[in-house]
Amino acid sequence: MGKLSRIGIALDSDLLDRFDRSIEKSGYTNRSEAFRDLIRDRLVRERTAAAGATVVGTVTLIYNHHASGIAEKLTEVQHAHHDLVVSTSHAHLDHDSCLEVLIVHGQAARVERFADLLIGLKGVQHGRLVMTVPSLDAGQRQKRRHHHVHSMR
Repeated sequence: MGKLSRIGIALDSDLLDRFDRSIEKSGYTNRSEAFRDLIRDRLVRERTAAAGATVVGTVTLIYNHHASGIAEKLTEVQHAHHDLVVSTSHAHLDHDSCLEVLIVHGQAARVERFADLLIGLKGVQHGRLVMTVPSLDAGQRQKRRHHHVHSMR
């Protein structure tokens, strides 16, 4: 972590009260960490919005395994995009419903198109793609590591 900077912000009291109640329910012990998480989330959304960004994520699917050919269609789409799929996990929820979670890695635009194909299949009842970036500060860490290696010579 870099040097800490202190900032001041002005908020409507009602908004701050609602925020405090919300973060307390979420288990935050102070506002600073909640604000840091909000900022990180915004930065991740900006990074994953870039079509060429390298992302990791999950595609979560709930589907009726009795739907005509759904298992074969899911497998077919996954094989056609095998370079994006890191792993899959499958669970039987009840007599009719299955949960499938895919871990994905690749270019944001390709991952989104792949998830849309899966979620749009007939028989998929619900699906969601969650993307993130491996690290917001990877470039900074790499620079520090590179500098550290040079300083050892």
